Parts: sequence; structure tokens; C-alpha cells
Amino acid sequence: MNTDRDGKDALTCRRALEGLRNGVPNEKAVEMLGCNQSQAEDQFKELLSKAVDSDDSPPSSLGMLVSGEFGTGKSHLLSYLEHHALSQGFVCSKVTISKETPLYNMNKVFKSAIDHGRMPGRTGQLMEELGLKLDGSSEAYTRFFQWANSDQNGLHTIFPATLMVHERANDLELVSKIRAFWSGERIRVPDVKDGLRQIDQLSTYPFRAPRARELPPQHLRFATELVKGAGYKGWVILLDEIELVGTYSILQRAKSYAELTRLWGKVKDEKYPGLIVVGTVTIDFATAILGDAGKKDHRHAAQRLRSRGEDVAAARAETGMRTLEQEALQLEPPTDEDVNATVETLRQIHSTAYGWDAPPLEAKAGGVHYQGRMRYKVRAAINEWDLLRLYPNARPETEGTEFVPQYEESPELGQETQDEGDEGGDE
Repeated sequence: MNTDRDGKDALTCRRALEGLRNGVPNEKAVEMLGCNQSQAEDQFKELLSKAVDSDDSPPSSLGMLVSGEFGTGKSHLLSYLEHHALSQGFVCSKVTISKETPLYNMNKVFKSAIDHGRMPGRTGQLMEELGLKLDGSSEAYTRFFQWANSDQNGLHTIFPATLMVHERANDLELVSKIRAFWSGERIRVPDVKDGLRQIDQLSTYPFRAPRARELPPQHLRFATELVKGAGYKGWVILLDEIELVGTYSILQRAKSYAELTRLWGKVKDEKYPGLIVVGTVTIDFATAILGDAGKKDHRHAAQRLRSRGEDVAAARAETGMRTLEQEALQLEPPTDEDVNATVETLRQIHSTAYGWDAPPLEAKAGGVHYQGRMRYKVRAAINEWDLLRLYPNARPETEGTEFVPQYEESPELGQETQDEGDEGGDE
């Protein structure tokens, strides 16, 4: 196996380059290139420290928002933060906001977080792996079990009931159904009660089916405690491309702002200790969507909720909009030294990947618009080496097109949100 002096093998380097060519840095690329956003990195490390505070009153969920232009490294930063959090013993989920995962629908965001969840040292499906990690004899599980069965946790009885069945029943099919329920799926109440009957606990957990609209925040709280009950320090959810909210209808945008307030731990009566939510948004979002020069959401979004009698959600939406306007940490533009150091690292990676000595490229300072962004610099360098390796006498020049975010309301997302069915389980 060909290996360079830093121990990187050719296949690993090729995988890193492939992700960078596609503009989606993978774990290997992030590990090799590192991160030049020291302020964001320091703030994130502080959140990790706060999340594992061991006093009697742990903090609610913790939030962080970073902004930057397209191509300035927001997705790369999230991947770097994910890599760091995993190394520190946290479970991580990277969720890209999309039409399939609309921010105003907490149930879909939660399911996506479960589907894309990663655990240190394990590669299986998140909830299955967490279920296997639960150890009834551990202190972490004991604390989790006691919390789940307390009267002050705010959960529907179906959650501690399913936990009891999961712990004691020998029915593998039912255990699988319970883990699916913990992942946000529906479960039949008779199935849970049959499980309770099998372990002689039916009278301990009397309940009727919960309402589906009440379950998403309870799923999030239960899953966060489950993560800690399995022995991990907490749960980090990384929300990429929050700016897609700008393509929603005004009601959907208002509900999205309210959900961000919940996720960032800014709702006084809802706590998610151990949860950290980091989001990215384009730098012009506040002006184009919230401000008077754009869609004027800071004037109309909360009022749209109040017109429907949703005063609590309206207040949360106002908090979410203030956070988006005032609390975003703007990514630091890369210096010429940062760019040159990154390009040199890429040259070494490319050399190892293809067993050649990639030539140094002429250092180019700055650049205007997209040409000054790290994404452009990285892809332009890789493209040049790809061509020079095959055509040594070539003199390649890279041309690009400026990407400008569009916030026109999408027909596919334009329908007003509808309440889901009332029942979270079948009688």
C-alpha cells in the first residue's frame, strides 16, 4: 500500500479528494484539512463542556448559529465539529434542511436526526445501537430509568411503559417495534399492553394512546436522555442550510422560527439537558427574509400565528427571528496564508492519492466574489492537478459562476402546514 510520510494511504486520499470534488467534504477530507474557524471551534467546545455539567441543575439544550456566504465553508465546519464531538464521546446527527425535512415539522426533523445519527466507534442504525448499549446494571441507565418513571418528566406514560417492556421482555419483534417508536414511528397500544402483560406490569402503566401532535418534543427529550442512559455524554444535532426556510410560506416560516427557539433551548418550560443544536445559515438571510428590505418576516410572521390563535408559538417565533438576526457567528474569511496552507495540504494528498509529485501551484492572493472563497480555491486546485497529471503540458484555467441564493417560495413547499393525525398509537 502506498503511504506518504504522514501515514496517509492512497485510497484514503482518493476518498477525501472525491468528496472535495463534489463540494461535500467527507470525514477523511475534514480530518486531513482541519478547520481554520477558531472562534466557532472554541464556542462549540464550550458548549460541549456545558452539556456535561454535573451539577444538580444541568442546562437546557444549548444552541449555536454560524453564518457565511455560499462556499465559505459552513458544511465543512459542521463536519469538523461532528468529528470533534464524536471523539469526545457525543452522539452526532447531521440534518440538512430540505423539502423532505422541513424545519417547521419537528417530527420529520427528529426522524432525520435518528436516521443520520452516528455514535463513537459504531456504524449501525442509531436507535438499534443505543438499544443494544443499554446496560441495566450501569449508573447511567439507572439514572435514565428513574427519570423516565418520574412524575415530573412531562412524558406520556407510553414512554416509561415501552422502556420497561424493552428491559424485561424476551419478545424480539416487540423490542424492535419499541425501538422504532423511540425513533419517531407509530406503535400500536395493544402491542405495548401485551408486552406489559407478559412481564406482569400492566397495572403499573395504565394509559391511552397519545396525541401525535404532542409526541415530537417528547420523543426529542426521551431520545436525548436515552443517549446519556447508554453511556454517552450528550447528543449534538447539526442543522445545515437553515436558509431554505426562506422558500416556505409565511406560516411555515413562522413555525420554523418557533421550532428553532425550542431546539436552541430558549423555551423556559422545555428543557433538553445534554442536547446541543448547531445551525448554519447564509449571511444574507436576515436581510432578505426577516428585514424590511426583504419579506419583512419580523413584522408579519408572528402575527400570522397570532391570527390563528397560536400566541405561544408566535412568541417563540419572535425569539427565533431575533436569534437569527442578532446571534449568528459570522465565519471568518480565510487569509491568504490559510488558503496557501490548505492548497499545500491538498497537493500532498493528491500526490499520495495518485502516486505522483503534484506540482506547486502559483499562489494567488484574494479574489473577487466566488473566486475568493475556499470552496473555489479547493476545487480549482484539484481540477488543475487532475488535468496536469494526465496532460503535463496543459495550462488549465478554472472558470466558475457566482451562486446567489434564491428565496422564492417553492410550489412543493407552499402548502400551509396541516396538523397530523391526533392519535400516536392505535387502540
